[in-house]
Amino acid sequence: MDLNRRTVLAGAAATLAAAPALAKAPLAGAQSASAYRYKIGDYEVTAIHDGFFSRPLEGFIKNADLADVKKAMEEAFLPTDRIPISFTTLVVNTGSKLVLIDTGNGDSGAPTSGVWMKNFKAAGFDPKDVDQVVISHFHGDHINGLRLKDGSAVFANAEIAVPAPEWAFWMDDAKMAAAPDGLKPAFQNARRVFGPIAKDVKQFEWGKEAAPGIVAVEAAGHTPGHTAFAIQSGPGRMMAMSDTTNHPALFVRNPTWAAVFDMDGDKAAATRRKLLDMAASEKTQVGFYHAPFPATGFIAKDGAGFRMQPAQWSLAL
Repeated sequence: MDLNRRTVLAGAAATLAAAPALAKAPLAGAQSASAYRYKIGDYEVTAIHDGFFSRPLEGFIKNADLADVKKAMEEAFLPTDRIPISFTTLVVNTGSKLVLIDTGNGDSGAPTSGVWMKNFKAAGFDPKDVDQVVISHFHGDHINGLRLKDGSAVFANAEIAVPAPEWAFWMDDAKMAAAPDGLKPAFQNARRVFGPIAKDVKQFEWGKEAAPGIVAVEAAGHTPGHTAFAIQSGPGRMMAMSDTTNHPALFVRNPTWAAVFDMDGDKAAATRRKLLDMAASEKTQVGFYHAPFPATGFIAKDGAGFRMQPAQWSLAL
């Protein structure tokens, strides 16, 4: 029998034509709640999705030809005109504390984001039960979930902890005055979010615990105080990379590329290569804020770059 695409499609059409009419099921039109749990030692980690933002590909990478960027997107079976940038925070349950790493877009996101609270609650959490919120850096998609546009605080009972170098940069009035106009809104937003609680915000240093079992790791370049987090519980280890890379299909495979959001592109690239090399050498599980959900896996060396191997999805914890 000569089996090819044409005969298969023709056979399928004939079968459908002969089938009895069935009740029409309405299209859902939206994803169901997006949360995923896994274990790191005795800690339970829950990835909470906050949707995505679609950005034009042209101009997204500052130091690569657009043709090369399009080729990388095509090889990853992604669109070659726009890049979907997703957002995934982490909730770490240590058994005694509930710690949130970054907060998503809050109610300030694009129409395709801003779904964090729905997913957070669907995962069985309540904002009042969060003991500590740990922030990686002060870009709006990481801090806006702390305070809604009407000024109300979201995590009323939580201690808020931030990297000391990040606070020193964004909360400095002289730096805000000297910043280019395009950067001033980020300074103003940091003041909107943190201003009402400035005296209560805990600042942590690189190399120190930001929360139980969660050590702050220097990852500067994306922003001056950008921070990754080494999570360890017993033998379980994980590196939460924050924005060390944006989409892994581009920046894990091409670690020298600099995204338009990287304030110091050369430093960001050096940080990226260092942390990716560490993860590959130590076979440490990683999490990326902007990787496709659930945004966790492992890193392997691949030629001049690296590749990300998504972690096996499992129903069992």
